[in-house]
Formats: sequence, structure tokens, C-alpha cells
Amino acid sequence: FFFFFSSFTNFTHAQQKMADEQKKRRTFRISTYRGIEVEQLLDLTPDQLMDIIPCRARRKFQRGLKRKPQNLLKKLRDAKKKAPAGEKPAPIKTHLRNMIIVPEMIGSIVGVYNGKVFNQVEIKAEMVGRYLGEFSITYKPTRHGRPGIGASGSSKFVPLK
Repeated sequence: FFFFFSSFTNFTHAQQKMADEQKKRRTFRISTYRGIEVEQLLDLTPDQLMDIIPCRARRKFQRGLKRKPQNLLKKLRDAKKKAPAGEKPAPIKTHLRNMIIVPEMIGSIVGVYNGKVFNQVEIKAEMVGRYLGEFSITYKPTRHGRPGIGASGSSKFVPLK
């Protein structure tokens, strides 16, 4: 019995060591936008950013940022500064669905209005160059294949309970 017990404990120690090694080896996915890492995205000049974002976004930035989008960026900056280290910043609500996501916004939480409620969106690196409105759906998708009362002849006899 003692021999069995000692070999069992050696076996569990070996399993524990293998599990510890796997935890050490575990790597996290690096966030990138078109092959550029987040730190490098934040260091880009506006001209360099123009080269990698889509044409529609490029055109909008060339025509200049208006007052409301600049105010949103300012509020997001302030929320990031006020957030404790290692925690997410407070969400900032906005109606600006047509605001293009820039690298400065990465890591922020934005409440995007969909006409009824503010859907919270956490900005990630992959979202750069897209609109805030793309991440807050404005309609409730239909659920097909569920007949209601009066939808067909047989549904008239469906009890309401």
C-alpha cells in the first residue's frame, strides 16, 4: 500500500509541474490593426494614420474634426486619466454614431445611443477606422419561424395559457 501511495504522490507532483509549465508558456493574443500593434498605433502621426485607415474615414479627417467629436475625445481622455491603474475607465455616453474610432480611443468604454438605449462598447484596436454606430445595432432582429396568433389557420386553436 505504501508503494502505491508514494508512486501516486509522485504522479500528482509531475502533473502539477506540467500544469505550471503550461501556465508559464501561455501567451495572450496581441491586439493589432492591419498588422500594427497598439503601442505603435498610438505613436503614429496623423499623416501616418491617414495612410492606413479606409478612404471614407480619411476623407472625413481631411475635412477636419468638428466641435462635438473633439469634445467626445476630450471626455474619453479625462475618463482614462481618472480611472485607477489596471481598471477600465467610466463609460462616456454619446449620440455621435458617425464618429470614426481613432487609436486614442482604444481601451475606452463608450455608451453609443441606438435610438432607445445607450449600448456600452469597449473600444479595441481592431475597431480603428470604423464608426461607433457599427457596434450599436438600431433594430431588434426578427426571429423567423415562430408563428403568432392568427398567423395561420391552425394557430386559431392554440390555447393562450
